[in-house]
Amino acid sequence: MDMCRERLTHGLLLRLGILLTAVCVSVHVYLETGWRGTPAPLAVGHPTHSCQKCGQQSRSRIVSAEPGGQGRSIKRRISYVRTLKKDRPAGMRDGDKEDPSLQCCPPLRPHRKAPRWHIHLEPWASESHSLEDEARRFLNYITTPQVSCTSLPGEEAAREVTKRAWTVCLDPKYSLTHRMQSKHCRVYSFGLGGDDRSLEHSLARSGCEVHCFDPSLKQPHLQHAEMWLHRLSVDWRDPNPAIVAQRLYANTKKLATILNDFGHRQVDVLKADMESAEWKILENLVLEGVLDSVGQLLLELHLHWAGFEVGGDDPSVVRYWFSLLKELEHADFRLFHVHKDPAKPQVFLHKNVLNASSAYTLSWVNTQWKP
Repeated sequence: MDMCRERLTHGLLLRLGILLTAVCVSVHVYLETGWRGTPAPLAVGHPTHSCQKCGQQSRSRIVSAEPGGQGRSIKRRISYVRTLKKDRPAGMRDGDKEDPSLQCCPPLRPHRKAPRWHIHLEPWASESHSLEDEARRFLNYITTPQVSCTSLPGEEAAREVTKRAWTVCLDPKYSLTHRMQSKHCRVYSFGLGGDDRSLEHSLARSGCEVHCFDPSLKQPHLQHAEMWLHRLSVDWRDPNPAIVAQRLYANTKKLATILNDFGHRQVDVLKADMESAEWKILENLVLEGVLDSVGQLLLELHLHWAGFEVGGDDPSVVRYWFSLLKELEHADFRLFHVHKDPAKPQVFLHKNVLNASSAYTLSWVNTQWKP
């Protein structure tokens, strides 16, 4: 009796397994035939129709059918794909036709370039690879402005500008003057609390949104004297998540991360005095394509030693410095102001080389920057 009951149970389980297998095969065949002819997946960030058809309707139907005779049932799949409407010209009504000569689907411009892995090293200054030859080329490069910029009207005011370490280019052919007039100017200033902030105060009074980053502040964020103060600084790498988890806040972040956290896409003026960390930070800006988001770059260079995480012998270090500044030139930045601090000692990589100062303040303007 028990043996018969066991055989009956095994038979029922076998039939149930066969039935489930048949159902799965049927569903698979149905899906294969129903989705045949499906178009390729839509690429993110690209229009789904040709430029002649976009903008005509906000939704379009895509219908696919199986090949076969008239007697066979036709299976259709209808999907709705959102298309972006082009902004209508002023005064245009629903019944009006658009000018076919106008491009309705302009290509989307990416925010930043793809990251790179290393900078392009310039050729050696001479076959001897000597420190003096590399230093002469480098010092000649950083002390020769590439474009003239009128910061203030009048000869006396222009002479006063040349005496200051930090200055911006207010030449009308660049965008900063117009951005200040429209109250859309944004300034990032990185340094320590004891730094000179006269330029920041001047830009804030002119209508710019000024953010000063100082890791020594006691409060995370503070609004003071027309400026925003943040307990944060820029770095060439983001902090280790394991270390950040042990702290209440992180003191340093990459500039790209800071821009993303603050919801900013562009900075009209970037001022930085990073006490020998400027070389690795500048390298990060070059490799990650963040320079496209900067209108003017004001940077203090420290030359008394190689800098944080910069290795190699002295000629190789100077060649690396020169290559980084040439990367700025390749990114359409042009040097317009140079200031040599007379109070600093004449030390160049722990030596006295060509009477070079240990600190220079350089200012570049992005000649192709269009915010």
